[in-house]
Amino acid sequence: MFGYGEEDIAQFGLTFGVGAFMLYMVFIIVQLARESKAGRFGTFVLFLALGFGLLGFAIKGVIKLFLKGT
Repeated sequence: MFGYGEEDIAQFGLTFGVGAFMLYMVFIIVQLARESKAGRFGTFVLFLALGFGLLGFAIKGVIKLFLKGT
């Protein structure tokens, strides 16, 4: 399709699509903290608990690149 193969489209979706979804998840965490009037410490706890999975996913990609050697 338009000169792109299935692998190219899948790689684009994985990098930009998942990245956009992760930014949207951060937006959801901020909205949740704001609506619940969590304060600074509550917001920190929300980001620690809910954002830890996002951070783990991002670190997994970095580790894969490091082990791959490129």
